[in-house]
Amino acid sequence: MPAASLRALLDSAIDYAGLFPPANLALAPALENYAEYVRLPDAWMLGGFILPVAEFDAAGRSLCQFDQEYALRVSALGPRTETAEAFVQSLCAATDLIAVFSKTCGHSASIDQLEMPLPADFDAELLQRMRAVLAHSKLNAFWEAPAKQAARAIELIGQSNATHPARKFAFKLRTGGVTAEAFPSSAEIAAALVASAKHRVPIKFTAGLHHPVRLFHESVQTKMHGFLNVLGAGVLAAEHGWNEEQTMQMLDDESPDSLSFTDEFFGWREWKIPTGRISELRKLVTSLGSCSFDEPREDLRALKLL
Repeated sequence: MPAASLRALLDSAIDYAGLFPPANLALAPALENYAEYVRLPDAWMLGGFILPVAEFDAAGRSLCQFDQEYALRVSALGPRTETAEAFVQSLCAATDLIAVFSKTCGHSASIDQLEMPLPADFDAELLQRMRAVLAHSKLNAFWEAPAKQAARAIELIGQSNATHPARKFAFKLRTGGVTAEAFPSSAEIAAALVASAKHRVPIKFTAGLHHPVRLFHESVQTKMHGFLNVLGAGVLAAEHGWNEEQTMQMLDDESPDSLSFTDEFFGWREWKIPTGRISELRKLVTSLGSCSFDEPREDLRALKLL
């Protein structure tokens, strides 16, 4: 049985992105994998299935392997756009498709999350238009921007949230890819985490977080960020008011021995956070998207954490 603090840190934390690199699975086998995963003892770690809105029709034809007990939980992915106008049009289309899918899938599937990259001309006015489109929606909305623009985007989202406290928008940060250039620096991730804590903007992560602890990986010829580093730094930074330098130190730590998990607390070096506070702050540091649900679990077992 994993420590209660590990369960709190990883509860529903791994969104399955099997359709995306480096896995690049076709829709049918990716859905078959998810149908298997939701029935595993480790399903407590599993989040949603990242599904582009363009694939809704095809996915709807594969729902026979899901039911009310073992449902397909979808995080809908909207398309990338270049301008604010195109973004609003795509957002409107995505919400229409989500509504249709939700009506036709019955108890076999549900959609409670929407993810979408922001256009380069993203600003406060666009945020207002986005709120108008989603005025009657209960979707948790995560808006993605490049790491170099993350702090500014999070600040704007935070300002918008402050005037609409009943409807919080969230932020999505890309933390890797299939080339070394796709990985943001620890300083950039730290800046996003500190901004998220400061402005109380929920944040999720995607790509490059297959392994629990930071390490060099031959496949990308660079160091990959660890998901325990990132999620752990997120909750500790929010709990203790860390600055970017302190947050970056944890992100850069490559030693599993620096991490401690008990039923009472999670610790990194001398810093600790009670298990109950982890559960509370996970509302702020929400999840990560991974094209593999097997690798994270295999690595956790190798570290004797599962």
